[in-house]
Amino acid sequence: MIRVLADPGSPSTHHLLLVIVGPTAVGKTAFAIRAARHFQTEIISSDSRQFYREMRIGTAVPSDAELSLAPHHFIGHLSVHDDYNVYRFEKKVLQLLEKLFRDHPIVVMTGGSGLYVGAVIRGIDDLPDPDPVVREQLKAKWSGEGIGALQKMLQELDPEYYDAVDKNNPKRLLRAIEICLVTGRSYSSQRVNQPKERNFKILQIGLDLPRDQLYQRINERVDQMMANGLVEEARSLVPCRHLNALNTVGYKELFEHFDGKVTLEEAVEDIKTHSRKYAKRQLTWFKRDHTIHWLHPDRFSEMIELISRQLTPGQED
Repeated sequence: MIRVLADPGSPSTHHLLLVIVGPTAVGKTAFAIRAARHFQTEIISSDSRQFYREMRIGTAVPSDAELSLAPHHFIGHLSVHDDYNVYRFEKKVLQLLEKLFRDHPIVVMTGGSGLYVGAVIRGIDDLPDPDPVVREQLKAKWSGEGIGALQKMLQELDPEYYDAVDKNNPKRLLRAIEICLVTGRSYSSQRVNQPKERNFKILQIGLDLPRDQLYQRINERVDQMMANGLVEEARSLVPCRHLNALNTVGYKELFEHFDGKVTLEEAVEDIKTHSRKYAKRQLTWFKRDHTIHWLHPDRFSEMIELISRQLTPGQED
């Protein structure tokens, strides 16, 4: 199950990136920490919702106790006001891995954001940097005319990508339109999707549970978030609700409650429903990758055996 994406003669191919993916609430954090402690290594978060320091409760950021068990990277390193994207993430993670592999033969990466995981594993297409002027013009159009104006614009510029994109994600719409305008070519024609070589091995472990167990965990997690103060956290972020980072399950529903559109009880049920739907979309995304080795979260020893069998002799702990 380990893919070698580089010249086998390169010394750095003795290094392994252990990637732990799966749906929300499945147990990735506990599994990743256990792996990091077993291999005495560090953890890279690829959960894009946990990047923002103001969004701790609603994004299930590991607790202080959990964070103390192993070094973590890319958690709370941004503000919701920061401009950030998957291109920067890929670059920063690769730079960090180069440093971490000097001291650790194995590094753990975990998260449920498939786009960000894929950027590190396979790379992303070389597309032009954002044009500040075009970006501001498009944001002004979005603010003044709504997301429907962006949808219509993308449909005209790139009907192929329009059919595939999440039409309710303004960030994706803005980026695609921007590339069309800056390059004079459709975004879809520039998405070559050719995997980039990596000079380290990659093993992907997918965690999954029977659907009823996963949904029960999701419901219990939402209840715990509420007990931990999610309402207060969301209320403090109302002035930032227009930012893309806040277009997130757990916050959108409470903003609706603050607007008087739903009761608190209805908002909580909506969070649970939308979280379950999000988990389903995550599984659909990851199940397309047939290199992922799927395990029950309790089968940690099977993952250890898998690594031991396939690592270069002398590399396992």
